[in-house]
Amino acid sequence: MITPRHWVMIPAAGVGRRMASTIPKQYLPLAGRPVIVHALTALLEHPRIAGAVVAISADDGWWPDIAATLALTKPLRIVAGGAERSYSVLNGLTALQEWAAPDDWVLVHDAARPGLRREDVDRLLSELADDPVGGLLAIPVRDTLKQADAVGRVAATVDRSLLWHALTPQMFRLGLLYAALSAALTRGLPITDEAAAMEAAGFAPRLIAGRTDNLKITHPEDLALAEFYLTRQIGAV
Repeated sequence: MITPRHWVMIPAAGVGRRMASTIPKQYLPLAGRPVIVHALTALLEHPRIAGAVVAISADDGWWPDIAATLALTKPLRIVAGGAERSYSVLNGLTALQEWAAPDDWVLVHDAARPGLRREDVDRLLSELADDPVGGLLAIPVRDTLKQADAVGRVAATVDRSLLWHALTPQMFRLGLLYAALSAALTRGLPITDEAAAMEAAGFAPRLIAGRTDNLKITHPEDLALAEFYLTRQIGAV
């Protein structure tokens, strides 16, 4: 039996409008390197990752300069991104099919999550190794959640006991994820992450406990927090 390989797909075609920056958030400087470099190398430096695909926008003027600084020992392919994240991921999965087998694993990771730790990757690969579906890193919801009405007042307090925040990487078999995502987009479903595509196909992805410092940079204040976490990680090495 052939041992499945592990590949990475990073959608990086977004512009990050909520950051109020002229530079897409994945290219902002953070602890001495662009955000996307932290996200990419956290996975490519893992010994069980075979290679990666990154999806960028057609008018991306930042990636070439960054790519020239990367000291890569594994294959990395660039593909055109789509108008939405889901289409970028689909383009990446299409390209991966030229390298990878349908039963190989794909780890889809946000370009704006620079704080992924090796132990989280280890746990994801280990706990999903024999899983028939795959799954994702996530953290249990800690705060009290409120449901709003149409005018912005509290309609209900939501039971948080079974709620989780979805993180990335999200790890699924290449063939299965490609089929699920293609079908969901054909049906016009709103797909915000890979787990949602798998759910639409009738699967129940497994939740793997991750770390809160694996945060996604969305707002300007997130940069300072991400730098704090990364500085602590580097100091602990």
